Amino acid sequence: MFFDLNIVGNSFENNIILAKEASKYGWDHINFSYSQNDFSNALNFKKELQEELCEDISIDYTLEIKSNNINEIRKSVSKFRNKALCISVVGGDLKVNRSSLENVKIDVLSRPYLKRYDSGLNHVLAKEALKNNVAVELCFNDILKSYLSYRSKIISNFKDVYTLYWKYDFPLILSSRAHSIFDIRTTHDFVAFFKQTGLSDGDIDKSFHTASEILEFNKNRENMIFKGVRRVDDGS
Repeated sequence: MFFDLNIVGNSFENNIILAKEASKYGWDHINFSYSQNDFSNALNFKKELQEELCEDISIDYTLEIKSNNINEIRKSVSKFRNKALCISVVGGDLKVNRSSLENVKIDVLSRPYLKRYDSGLNHVLAKEALKNNVAVELCFNDILKSYLSYRSKIISNFKDVYTLYWKYDFPLILSSRAHSIFDIRTTHDFVAFFKQTGLSDGDIDKSFHTASEILEFNKNRENMIFKGVRRVDDGS
């Protein structure tokens, strides 16, 4: 199953176009990502969007929080935790990277390398990602829209993340962060790219499984004591 948890959300009509293109290219599920300012409005047409696309592809939403203010991030997480099946925080700032990986209510730290000369991760943060089950997200569009030395640096940052991932086995997800149909690639091309940068087929398959697990966990989050253990009604 091919899961992409980060296709940039837009209007109802544009989302239909993006989702159908993704389905044509082999994707089984996509999440449209919205900022904390746009998420509530997008919820108004989520059910209609799901019904419209149910025969083509399954869809849901990701809340993508972008802020360098730690308190603002925490408030947004608390506000939307019960409304979003996936909460992602855009990284880059080291304080944001650390606080996100320490917060069990956050699902994804997206692009910890953003606007940095390094990957934005180290062994301490890798251990926090594993401990708190916060996935690290790498976005294909960061490579697609970059050039020359900047592209080389991002690929180098990806490889540094891989090294930490292989050592500490924290959750890792891969996404497109497509803005338009011109950014969407077939699943074959998507996998081929990440294999060229150093991941194995097993690593890539595991990343899709991790994305699926995030959604499944959050469907039952209120009953979850911790990962793999769920509270059930004994019928009494």
